[in-house]
Amino acid sequence: MLYESRWSLTPPHVSVPSFLFGSPRANLSDTEKIMLDWKRPETHYFTLYTLREWSMRFAAGLTAAGLQQGDRVMLVSGNNFWTPVVVLGTLMAGGIYNSANPAGTSRELAYQLKDSEPRFIFAAENCLGPMREAAKLHGIDQSCIYLFEELPSHFTTATERQEKSINGIAEHWGTLLTTQKVGSAFEWEQFHSAEMASRTAILIYSSGTTGLPKGVEVTHYNLVATTMQLMMTQLSDQTLTQRRGLCVLPMYHGLGLVYFVFVATKARLQSYIMQRYNLQDMLFCIDHFKITELLLVPPMVVALAKHPAARNGDYNLSSVRKVVAGAAPLGMEVTKQCEELWSGRLRIRQAWGMSEFPCVGTCWDETESSDSSSTSVGELVPGAAAKLILDDGTEELRPNHPGELWIRGPNVMKGYWRKPKETAETKSSDGWLKTGDIAHRDESGKWYIVDRRKELIKVRGAQVAPAELEALLLEHPSIVDAAVIGIKTASDDEDPRAYVVPRKAGAITEQDVIDFVASKVSKIKRLTGGVIFLPVIPKNQSGKILRKELRERAKGEQIACSTLQPRL
Repeated sequence: MLYESRWSLTPPHVSVPSFLFGSPRANLSDTEKIMLDWKRPETHYFTLYTLREWSMRFAAGLTAAGLQQGDRVMLVSGNNFWTPVVVLGTLMAGGIYNSANPAGTSRELAYQLKDSEPRFIFAAENCLGPMREAAKLHGIDQSCIYLFEELPSHFTTATERQEKSINGIAEHWGTLLTTQKVGSAFEWEQFHSAEMASRTAILIYSSGTTGLPKGVEVTHYNLVATTMQLMMTQLSDQTLTQRRGLCVLPMYHGLGLVYFVFVATKARLQSYIMQRYNLQDMLFCIDHFKITELLLVPPMVVALAKHPAARNGDYNLSSVRKVVAGAAPLGMEVTKQCEELWSGRLRIRQAWGMSEFPCVGTCWDETESSDSSSTSVGELVPGAAAKLILDDGTEELRPNHPGELWIRGPNVMKGYWRKPKETAETKSSDGWLKTGDIAHRDESGKWYIVDRRKELIKVRGAQVAPAELEALLLEHPSIVDAAVIGIKTASDDEDPRAYVVPRKAGAITEQDVIDFVASKVSKIKRLTGGVIFLPVIPKNQSGKILRKELRERAKGEQIACSTLQPRL
């Protein structure tokens, strides 16, 4: 059975810059603040006018430095007040924006560098070392790596900006900013056809189940559609005025990027940008700035529900009118605990999405925020259609019966970057995205994610691919086979656990394995779920790991994981 959204949607075939700003010289507000640095909101903020102006200055600089249409621009940084300028300036110049995890190791960054081949690389100071090491691994010219840090107030011309570097090894990104006069004369290309709108705008690297991360190609058309979908569902209640959002999600992640750079800009949602997540700082911002909208991942909701400072009334949270949780499932118990902070006045609503359907495929209409608590992920976003496919390839027609969720809509990804085989396996010729998630739909049209066929491990809202960790484990000379699964935690999160077959008994300890992995991967990929030694990894006849057996085994295992931490 084909399920269709109750909202129709026909996105225009325009570029993202044209959708957000109209044209390079359209009349825009220079008084309404839309993006603010939470630590310096009085001096560090963008209006729609100044955001366009700075982005055009950056676009003009990139173009003058040799950026061609379709060239990639990589940013490796935590949240920064200037991140939207890099993103939007890249799109204005015709480039493809590509972000990387700032906690990534040189090994992980090297893979993404090789795969995306960026023309320009911008790295925060703490990311410069790993990025330069990654570039060396592939013989990439170090001169294309720029320091991405705060713009000193005296940076007004390219000549004055030359002085800013780190020991002379990285030029400051500000050297690419043209003068205000040059920037104001810049013209971005206007799109006039579906073909032009189908150009790739951003690459979001998403972990796969059978290999290393893949670059998800998100087009201008996809981003315009996603922005319209979220405005129609999440910013539709006309009775809610003076909205204020808090960007606590990382903007290198698809959800934070799409919502706070594109949706918030189009909706003129006043958003305070936090450099990194800290619960106390988040509570302060909610209280001090009277935040009305919260977009969180489950671990943040868990912390909010349990932290004494929130529960004891140390901060005034009464301004909040909506809380949406995404990126991973959230249990009913913690949902209700968190709702108690507002005495049942609001409901925490969950949404479902994936990088390949950026970044929301189902969500709640915000006008339904006062209904009963629910673990549902809402209904299909505008313009989307879905069906449930059983193992035998037939469609599930009954309500409340699960099947694999296939979804189609104007924001289905273009494909995986330079991976036609993987694209064909995930996206059908007629546009259906095979999500790998097991879902069902109730009689009222609400969707529930009950399991996932994909083997991704969800760690603090991020995706960790078992195959990547398994490949790494097999690099150890004392390990002959390995499998990795996610272990549920008390906070509805997951910890990666490794099952390892040693070359010989006693050749390696649990701590040795944990330390080995920790030395080569970022923090979220560490084996916080522990290590178990087995004589053999269960597999089927074709050699596929039987993870279901390992999950059943894990239910009965007790391991003192807290004593096994990386010694770095």
